[in-house]
Amino acid sequence: MNSTIRRRAVGALVLATAAATVLAACGGSGSGKDTPAGAAASHTVTVVSHDSFAASDSVLAAFTKETGYKVKVLRGGDAGAAVNQAILTEDHPRGDVFFGVDNTLLSRALDHGLFDPYQAKGLDQVASDVQLDAARHRVTPIDSGDVCVTYDRAWFASHRIAPPRTFADLVKPQYKNLLVTENVATSSPGLAFMLGSVATYGQDQWQAYWKQLKNNGVEVVDGWEQAYNDRFSGSAAGHKAKGDRPLVVSYASSPPAEVVGVDPAPAQSPVGVSTGTCFRQIEFAGLLHGAKNTAGGKAFIDFMLTRAFQQDMPLEMYVDPVVKGATEPPVFVKYGARIDHPATLPPATIAAHRDDWVKTWTSTVL
Repeated sequence: MNSTIRRRAVGALVLATAAATVLAACGGSGSGKDTPAGAAASHTVTVVSHDSFAASDSVLAAFTKETGYKVKVLRGGDAGAAVNQAILTEDHPRGDVFFGVDNTLLSRALDHGLFDPYQAKGLDQVASDVQLDAARHRVTPIDSGDVCVTYDRAWFASHRIAPPRTFADLVKPQYKNLLVTENVATSSPGLAFMLGSVATYGQDQWQAYWKQLKNNGVEVVDGWEQAYNDRFSGSAAGHKAKGDRPLVVSYASSPPAEVVGVDPAPAQSPVGVSTGTCFRQIEFAGLLHGAKNTAGGKAFIDFMLTRAFQQDMPLEMYVDPVVKGATEPPVFVKYGARIDHPATLPPATIAAHRDDWVKTWTSTVL
């Protein structure tokens, strides 16, 4: 499994210490000359993000050449940890742009006033259904992805059992003791999977569904890396001893991630996706309130909506572009799972109930 996907899912609601990494080399002059007096003399745009932020050196160098700004990235753990860190430092922001808050945690960031409004160039090429703050433009949608149950093809073939396709399938007797998922309170995919069950069964019935999952032997671990690399039987992470669970809560991008760099390329990925178990995540970028280099921050948000950046994301961060006309690499098209009808919930509903749902899930399942 690609290391970027590993980084996406370690502990959603715990704080982490951020580490700084400079990702772009020097470039030519440009709009960087407009950097406010309070900004760094080196014409640097500082991007605060989660550990999964990645972009090709050539793409970031193109941004530097075009604008004169270098890019510096401060990574802060999982998306939830990075958001929490930004909230703790909201009076003295550590950067100019925050990237990586998703729709499961968006309300938390907006309620704390982390972002200044900015309507990015190119936003008219982004589908309206992912513009969740269209009225105020405090955040800009950058990518989307789906949290889904992933299955080990070889295990199901050898046991002559059809893999599950839907949430309802997972509680059937033939799948007893087969699923491992992440703790909702400590993992972003775990939280998304729970929200998918709420969207599917409603606010009155999702708890009953989890009682059925518990009775059917679902295993809960702290985070994605433990679930996928240690407990999932289909992991190709290089462990000598694989896990014994052929079902794991992961991402719809797991199949292409398993075959990138494999030579010769297999006819199909060794892992598949239960497409009826998916919850759509949307990631956003925002201009941090109190940022020193607002001009550079706006320029970088604009750049994230260009085709150059959008088409770089799939193999760097294993997410899908949101800009119309942006294409995905052939390995994504060939091996990736197409999720036509993912579960979703309105941000306002998540905001109103998320904390209570996490408490209820904890008491029900753990």
